[in-house]
Amino acid sequence: MSGFEIGLLALGGMGLLVIGGMFVPIALILCSFLGVWAIKGSPVLAAKMLGLAANDAIASYFFGVVPLFVLMGFLVSESGIGRDAFDVANALFAAVTGISIASAAVFTKIAVPEMRRHGYTERFAVGVVAGSSVLGMLIPPSLLLILFGLLAEQSIGDLFVAGIGPGIVLALLFGVGTVLMAVFAPGFVGAPERAATQALGSAALLAKGLPITGLIVLVLGGIYAGFFTPVEAGAIGAIGALMLGLFKRRLTVAALWRVLIDTGLVTASVCFLIIAAQMYSRMLAFSGVPLSFGQMAASAELGILGLIAVYVLVVIALGMILDSASIMLILVPLMLPIVAPMGVDLVWFGIVTVIAVEIGLLTPPFGVSVYVIKSTLDDDSVSLTDIFVGAAPFALMMLLCLILVILFPPIATGLL
Repeated sequence: MSGFEIGLLALGGMGLLVIGGMFVPIALILCSFLGVWAIKGSPVLAAKMLGLAANDAIASYFFGVVPLFVLMGFLVSESGIGRDAFDVANALFAAVTGISIASAAVFTKIAVPEMRRHGYTERFAVGVVAGSSVLGMLIPPSLLLILFGLLAEQSIGDLFVAGIGPGIVLALLFGVGTVLMAVFAPGFVGAPERAATQALGSAALLAKGLPITGLIVLVLGGIYAGFFTPVEAGAIGAIGALMLGLFKRRLTVAALWRVLIDTGLVTASVCFLIIAAQMYSRMLAFSGVPLSFGQMAASAELGILGLIAVYVLVVIALGMILDSASIMLILVPLMLPIVAPMGVDLVWFGIVTVIAVEIGLLTPPFGVSVYVIKSTLDDDSVSLTDIFVGAAPFALMMLLCLILVILFPPIATGLL
């Protein structure tokens, strides 16, 4: 049996294991080990190779961005700064947490009850939460952009900059789309109370918005101005979030302990995912599957746009059954050796990947963000169908944004 055939069997076996309920990183590691063993004919050699892959995967200094940005996100959430930001703009909280599913869970608790109390329909309320949670993945600092940068060995700062243009475009599409829905489909949106929009004065809004806005400017401004690296920016952001929480007197000793525990758990999970992805990537390299797929793509004469279109469809399809990180761990190591020789800008490719992944989180039948919202809401009066219907307009707007970014790459790369 050739290495290519073994690689295909490993890919198929991994897919079956994941569908069967096995955790993605465990499936990746198991299939990588068995694949290398079959290719090289030695379990000892396979174990040593995977051991080296595990060491190389997280030995880099740049992996420090993971715990630092995760710590910043949890400090923001625990200190209530994100709750204040909701009164100003949903996207701000999603930008700071950097995790769409976490944002969906938090805003389901914060935003949905408030929107329903002020007269918005249930479907519209959950749709806004679903859309705003995935919007945060384009607005840096995004954990998905960090993960892609580590997998593709691209500058995380460049990825953050590249996410600004598409993030603004998507925010504008969401804003315009929401207004159009309110005008042409008032029954879908509801009849919000006018007094609700006047509940907070300008001074109160400014006071609530300044801390989190200042934190974002501090972190991103420092990176773009060259004052510090993304790792140092994460540290500065975590310190800033800690100081804000202490200043507001919302961070108790118990809360800080919860933050540290949660940060450690998330960091360990992310590092485990990255180790599994590195093992999987090396197994693919040994098997020759990416090279063979690249030759097939070249011989099929799909062109870059055709290849990207097929890739996007696969990503969106996987988004219906897997979480964002898992999709990237499976597909990015497979695609990089194919698109890189074609001269594809990998920073642009990362933005396309993130948008496509997030669309999949909102689409039926198994959109992960939708199920997170449903479980967090814990309200029998709001069905899964209601959430999918509410999220549908926002998924379509995301698809339009993705098409624009694919057809006009400068939207993402123009600031680089």
